[in-house]
Amino acid sequence: MIRKLTMKKLTLSLLLVASSAASFAQRTKIAITTEYGRIVMELYDETPKHRDNMIKLTKEHFFDSTLFHRCIPNFVIQGGDPNSKKAAPDAMLGNGEVGYRVPAEINDSDFHKYGAVGMARDNNPEKASSGCQFYIVTGKKYSEDELASIESQRGKKMPQSHRAAYKAIGGTPHLDGGYTVYGEVTEGMDIVEKISNEARNQYDRPAKDIRMLKVEIIEPTKAKKKKKFLVF
Repeated sequence: MIRKLTMKKLTLSLLLVASSAASFAQRTKIAITTEYGRIVMELYDETPKHRDNMIKLTKEHFFDSTLFHRCIPNFVIQGGDPNSKKAAPDAMLGNGEVGYRVPAEINDSDFHKYGAVGMARDNNPEKASSGCQFYIVTGKKYSEDELASIESQRGKKMPQSHRAAYKAIGGTPHLDGGYTVYGEVTEGMDIVEKISNEARNQYDRPAKDIRMLKVEIIEPTKAKKKKKFLVF
């Protein structure tokens, strides 16, 4: 009898440990160091091709010394063009690539809210992403009437959660469905705003070079989920 109770307690303990471990999920975070400060973005697991590509390029130090070469207030800042590392002042950028595209991973859950991270692309019909150029959304806040107009133009109803976010914090809803969103900024949107508001030329390139001095993977954080209590 004592042995049975002991085994039961041991089983319960192991199950609780397993449950506790399962109650934490990890997402990869990447830090971008600029002269203005650090931007931290979290990569989504539901877009694994884009996540893994970003991790690969970061580990290779691909982004180090590239510029945020296209910065538009109330829209996005864009970077990752390899040609930007040694670009002449005022040169138009945005055509640099790595020789491959990333297949589209567009879904109905990830959208262009304020702080969203997406991948740029050309006009290919598959909506496949650039292999290296990404953007961070600033955007603006939208009214109910503006969102209704966007819905009418797209011929598709917007999820209520998306609608609420666009009204409360803003974003760029007209990009939804056209580009893959694969992460979001969790720290440093004030830095993004500073970069976005820099004086720029006719190509939307900032007048001063704003470099990604260092781009690195930082330790994954543990995002706590609701605990499950087991009854025996």
